Amino acid sequence: MTRFVLGQNQYGKAENRVVKITRDGDTHHIKDLNVSVALSGDMEEVHRSGSNANVLPTDTTKNTVFAFAKEHGIESAEDLGVKLARHFVDNNEPIHRARIRIEEYGWERIETSKGGARFVGAEEIAHSFVRTGQETRVAQITYDGHGIQVLSGFKDLTVLNSTNSEFFGFLKDKYTTLPEDHDRILATTVSTWWRHNWDGIDSHAPDWDRSYNGVRKHALQAFAETYSYSLQQTLFEMGVRVLNSRDEVDEIRFSMPNKHHFRSDLSPFGIDNEAKDGAVYYAADRPYGLIEATILRDGAEQLIPVDMTNL
Repeated sequence: MTRFVLGQNQYGKAENRVVKITRDGDTHHIKDLNVSVALSGDMEEVHRSGSNANVLPTDTTKNTVFAFAKEHGIESAEDLGVKLARHFVDNNEPIHRARIRIEEYGWERIETSKGGARFVGAEEIAHSFVRTGQETRVAQITYDGHGIQVLSGFKDLTVLNSTNSEFFGFLKDKYTTLPEDHDRILATTVSTWWRHNWDGIDSHAPDWDRSYNGVRKHALQAFAETYSYSLQQTLFEMGVRVLNSRDEVDEIRFSMPNKHHFRSDLSPFGIDNEAKDGAVYYAADRPYGLIEATILRDGAEQLIPVDMTNL
C-alpha cells in the first residue's frame, strides 16, 4: 500500500490589522500594524483524521494579537513579535514553532497653524496624523522553543540619483541594442531584510527602533555617496555600509528593481536632449531589471530565504 507523508505545514490567522493609540495627556501616539501568525508542530492527526485536539483556533491567535497589543503595548514591531512567538510556543505543548510576520505603516503628526485657529485650544492639537508615503517597515520573528530569529526590514522605498551613475563596458551579443551611458539616472525601489545576531537566549535584545533607523540611514547614505557603475555595485556598497555600522546585524538581503529612465528622443524636432543640459526622460515601469543579492559578514551563515524579496 502506498503511504503518503505529510510535509511542511503551518496555519494561523493572517493580516490582523492592529491600530494602537497611546495617550500621553493631550498628545497621542499611534502604532499601525498588520500582523500575521503562522504556527506549526504536532499536526499530523488533524491532517489525517480531522481531529482538532492539537489545534489552537486561528480565532484565538487573532484575539491574542489584539490582547497583547493592549496588555503589553507596542514598543516596536519586533518586540511585539517576540512576545507573541514565545507565548504561542511556550504555552501550547503541541505547537513547536511560531512565525510572526509584521508590516508597520508609518504616521507623522500634522503640524497645525500657529495663528488664526478656528476654535479655542486648536494650538494644543497633538492627535492628528497623516500617513507617511515612503517605505513600509517589516519584521519577521521565528521561535522554536529554543532560539529566536529576528529579521527586520522595509519595502517600497523609492530612491533616485540624477547623476553620478554610468553603465558601460557590458557584455554584448547580436541581440544587444542598449547604448552605453556615461551620465544616467539611477533609480530603484528598495526592499530589504536584515538578520540580527541576537538569538533571544543570553544577551539583551537590541533597541529595535534605533537599529532600524540606523540601518535605513546607512543604506541611504551609501546609495547617495556611491559613484555607481552598476546597480549591483551600489547594492553591495549599501550592504557593506550597514554591516560596518551596525554590529547587531550579520546578514542583509536587497531586492532592487532598476527603475529605468530613458532620455526622450527629441531630435525629430531639432532639440538636443543631453544629460549635461538637464534632460527630459520618460520613466518606464516595466519591464525592469531586477537586481538581488545577500551581503554577509565573513563567516556568517546565509539564513534569509531568497524568496522573501524576489519575484
